[in-house]
Amino acid sequence: MSIADPSVQPDLSPVLGDRGRAEAAAAAGIGAWAPAVRRLRRNKAALIFGALFFVLVALALAAPLWAQLADTTPARNHLSDTIVVDGRPEQVVTLDGVPISPTWQRKFFLGADSNGRDVAVRLLYGARNSLLIGITASIITVLLAVLLGTLAGYFRGWTDAIISRSLEVMWAFPALLLGVALGVSLALGGLRIGPLEIEGGSKWIPTLIIGVVYVVYLARPIRGRVLSLREKEFVEAARAQGAGPLRIMFSELLPNLASTILVFFPLLVANAILLEAALSFLGAGVQPPEPSWGTMLAEGVVLLSTAPHLTIVPGLMLVLTVLALNVFGDGVRDALDPRAKVRLEH
Repeated sequence: MSIADPSVQPDLSPVLGDRGRAEAAAAAGIGAWAPAVRRLRRNKAALIFGALFFVLVALALAAPLWAQLADTTPARNHLSDTIVVDGRPEQVVTLDGVPISPTWQRKFFLGADSNGRDVAVRLLYGARNSLLIGITASIITVLLAVLLGTLAGYFRGWTDAIISRSLEVMWAFPALLLGVALGVSLALGGLRIGPLEIEGGSKWIPTLIIGVVYVVYLARPIRGRVLSLREKEFVEAARAQGAGPLRIMFSELLPNLASTILVFFPLLVANAILLEAALSFLGAGVQPPEPSWGTMLAEGVVLLSTAPHLTIVPGLMLVLTVLALNVFGDGVRDALDPRAKVRLEH
């Protein structure tokens, strides 16, 4: 009896044929992400709301085109102008200070505000500011959280103690309260860190505040994940081969954190947009006359009884955006780890 050489693979070409060989090769090449992609494709609700979010992003990017069609800018007022609606002239803002309602035409499609500014144009430019701040702040959150969580989980000891205690101090404050406190103080005097100086009215102020406030909500799960991964066999093998801490963290641990980051990122963006709207509503975020959904809500509340569209329109856009991100984020979570229970509290 002869023993077959395990390194020699049998030729199955006559049995499988060309189609069988192609299917076998495809099956062998399926990565760890393929099952998650299949689960996400079966989740129709997540795909629909994900597409809705990208439509909202496309509308925000098209803001200059709509402003050109409406022949105005987000800051231009039309207090003394008149416009023809259904064949009769109407004042953009009446003598009583009541702005025109939606006309459903190019000019003042969604009406005007109390200063005679086009609500549709301001809504789209406000979307650009809200989305830009929310996404940029979330990227800052991810970078800081990955750095702090990885250092704390890998080195443990005093490094973990210092980072974890600092994060617990931030955890003790509600995100909105901490954001408002930082926003009010920095909006007045600006921010100066060494050679870096940011003026108080800059949009970088709410961006940095939101990015820092939500670090704790991602750093803690990443720390727990790293604590688990550092005891795995592939990390021990990397240490045995002489790999240093930085190489292990970047080449071994970081790729295994991708799924955790992907799950949290849409939820972080949704919460960042909400916090930006809250800060702007309270005067600690985007500063007038720059539009954002929060500033538009603050301006619309004053005329809620006479011009409800000033509050309904930005409020509806805010709800749709946050809902789309949350539903899509839940779909990504279910696709990557159906047994996980991830929730971002605020």
